[in-house]
Amino acid sequence: MNSESKKHWETVYETKNPNEVSWTQEVPTTSLELIRSFNLPKTAAIIDVGGGDSKLVDYLLDDGYENITVLDISSKALIKAQTRLGEKSKKVTWIVSDICDFDPKTKFDLWHDRAAFHFLTSEEQIKKYATLVKNNVSGYLTIATFSKDGPKKCSGLEIKQYDKDSIFTLFEEAFQNINCITVNHTTPFETVQNFIFCSFNKL
Repeated sequence: MNSESKKHWETVYETKNPNEVSWTQEVPTTSLELIRSFNLPKTAAIIDVGGGDSKLVDYLLDDGYENITVLDISSKALIKAQTRLGEKSKKVTWIVSDICDFDPKTKFDLWHDRAAFHFLTSEEQIKKYATLVKNNVSGYLTIATFSKDGPKKCSGLEIKQYDKDSIFTLFEEAFQNINCITVNHTTPFETVQNFIFCSFNKL
């Protein structure tokens, strides 16, 4: 695990509330619309990569999904989510891991990642992620990153921007693209970040 990266994110989640970080969404509308469009059975294995204390898990539980995993490098982020959910948190599998160190013990019907992948900036990290997805996703893949018109940094860290073609190239060996859309996310401090959301299904 990248100890500097872990330290960074533990500090962020220890010192900032949801209304003080740019990625907060009261309702993760685009992610929910995409996930619901796949018509997955309620028993589908779903993972939210870099989920932190996102409310996506709340809505997935409310939708009746029974096999949800949330992964994040920050234990403090996951504790915040668990505290918010209370008893419901026991229905979720929580994993503290750097995504590049993740060794899944199961295949996932849906892999969702909003704003984690773009923090991987080295070729080695990106290849490792693409291989991980290829080997461990049996159904759908949804990835959202900053677009070419989006920010170049987040939380003080450099990120890698993507467009439709650059995301396709990374995953086309094992996945077929369903669609790509660009979405403006308004942060809690009223700034706008342009994201690209791409969805795929396994070939």
